[in-house]
Amino acid sequence: MANKGPAYGMSRDVQSKIEKKYDDELEDRLVEWIVAQCGASVGRPDRGRLGFQVWLKNGIVLSRLVNSLYPDGSKPVKIPDSPPTMVFKQMEQIAQFLKAAEDYGVVKTDIFQTVDLFEAKDMAAVQRTLMALGSLAVTKNDGNYHGDPNWFMK
Repeated sequence: MANKGPAYGMSRDVQSKIEKKYDDELEDRLVEWIVAQCGASVGRPDRGRLGFQVWLKNGIVLSRLVNSLYPDGSKPVKIPDSPPTMVFKQMEQIAQFLKAAEDYGVVKTDIFQTVDLFEAKDMAAVQRTLMALGSLAVTKNDGNYHGDPNWFMK
């Protein structure tokens, strides 16, 4: 997207408040779940908000995650053979994940906006969406959830 300079005044205050909502311990739990759910082939991010954002940014890990919650033969998100490199393709992949998450049952108010992840505007919102998705997967108890059920609320 467009290069942006540093924020000043009220914009900086607002962004600072948003960044304080990000939970490093929750990030660890979400990474453990995503790796348990999708397998070790998704890799692991560098620790911290930026590493988490870079890991999820192209939408492939998110797509694999939501596809793993469906039974074989009914995968809602098409995953390209090679990860997308063009910005609009990456954002489109994230949008497909968001649509699939909503179809899975995540409430619209719990779903982040594409730019929240792509430009790291609100990584706490990304965490909320993943928590809602995990909680739904545990609650459905349909055999497609992998990981510790205690990681999420029912």
